[in-house]
Amino acid sequence: MRIDKFLKVSRLIKRRTVANEACDGERISVNGRTVKASYSVKPGDIIEIHFGQRTLKVEVLTISEHAKKEDASAMYREVIM
Repeated sequence: MRIDKFLKVSRLIKRRTVANEACDGERISVNGRTVKASYSVKPGDIIEIHFGQRTLKVEVLTISEHAKKEDASAMYREVIM
């Protein structure tokens, strides 16, 4: 699954276009490398999202094409830095 779609489905970012813009703005990195929106996410990847002064770091646990609001947070686990 593309990273922009994963960010939207997991509800880490509200809209896919916003996730795409974040990738274009080099605010998304996976395993320490800045990635484009077309990057293919795999379970075990560590995603860092830079929101202004704040950075969110999560580990991908599962990938699902569709997730209900209640199940979205089960797709990832927040990593303490």
